[in-house]
This record gives sequence, C-alpha cells and structure tokens, in this order.
Amino acid sequence: MPQLYVNLDHVATVRQARGTPYPSVVEAALVAEATGRIHGITLHLREDRRHVHDDDMREVGRRIELPFNFEMSVAEEIVLVCLEVGPAQATLVPEKREELTTEGGLDLDRGGDRVREVTARLKDAGTLVSLFIDPDADAIRRSLDLGATHIELHTGRYADATNDAERLRELDALREGARLAHEIGLVVNAGHGLTHENVGPVAAIPNMEDLNIGHAIVARAILLGLPSALAEMRTAMGC
Repeated sequence: MPQLYVNLDHVATVRQARGTPYPSVVEAALVAEATGRIHGITLHLREDRRHVHDDDMREVGRRIELPFNFEMSVAEEIVLVCLEVGPAQATLVPEKREELTTEGGLDLDRGGDRVREVTARLKDAGTLVSLFIDPDADAIRRSLDLGATHIELHTGRYADATNDAERLRELDALREGARLAHEIGLVVNAGHGLTHENVGPVAAIPNMEDLNIGHAIVARAILLGLPSALAEMRTAMGC
C-alpha cells in the first residue's frame, strides 16, 4: 500500500480568506505529524502566493521530522526558496495564474530544458525531484531523460470521471503508467482530486509509492477534525 503525504495548502487558504495569522500551516503540519498516520507533508508555494507563503515553507521544513515535499513551478524565485529550505523532495508542477488548481501534467517537450536545469540544481543540493505528469508513456520516459528520480501521476481525469467506463479507462492508464515508470527505474507517486470515496482503486495500483492528498482531507477536517480525517483517508487507502 502507498504512503500518505498530506497537502496542507488549503489550511493557508482559510487563513488568507480573512488575512488573519490563523489557522497556522505549521501547527497543522505538526498536528498531522503527531497522529502517526502520515508519511510526509506536502505544500505548494505558488508564484502568486495565493495560499502558502515563503515563511510557511521555511518553518515547516525546519520543524517537522517527516519528509517534506516542496511543490513548485520552475520560476527562479521559487527555485531559490526551495534551495534555501532544502526539502527531502521537490515536485515540479505546471502553474498558470488564472487556474483554481493545477489542471494537468507538465509539458516536457516545450519546457524540458528548464525542467532539466532545475532538476539538476535541486539534485545537486540533495533533494529528490519528482515531475508531475499525465499518465502518458512519452512523458514518463521523458521524465527519466530529464533526470527525475520520481514522477507523480496526475489523477485528475480519474477523479473527474463521470461514469464507470470513463473511470475504468483512466484507472487503466494510471496502472499502465505506474508499471512503465517502475520498469524503467522511476519511483511512482500520484495525486490530484483524490478523496476517501475514490482513493481505494488508485491505492491498490502496484508500484505506487506515495499519494499526495490535500483538499479532500482539509475539507473533511473542517467536519471531523484533522486526526479523524487522516484516519478516514488511511482506512480508505486500505492501510
């Protein structure tokens, strides 16, 4: 069964809605860590700083003991913060200012040179690098060529499927993507749009290492509390 990395971006979203100093992203990370139900913390420092801020990244990186996964674009200002924080892993993701959330995987053909450069710099600093990609064979092979150690398969199309046939087709694509990636030596993670209701089939895919899940857990935490929301997700994952 894969490990659970909880993404706490939307704790910061609640904070930013009123411009208050609370709720604290760092406190949420420490509470999550203390439950013993997660394997790592994920945060996405967006270029527009719409939720998580630089100091959140610095403090979480300094205070948690679990691995820290730093989600980021390849913008130079973000790369510099990541190099300062020195997380265990960085996940490179595409980013558009107008989007509500990340809408798809990296375009490794058009942006490959920059991805290669940033990947090399982060690896030289001791950070593992994952590329957030669609479950596409060419993108998976290209990720290895660009120097990535990990990939994160975009599960959004699976999560957004509106009927069983579409859902099964997307699940098959994820399964085949995970198989290929593992075969060529990449560590396989996945995430986006996963909830306690749909995570089970993805968690059951062979060779899946980590699942990054955020919005659904934070949403359930409003109703249940964060420890209970994490316990519910772990149960849904079958672990």
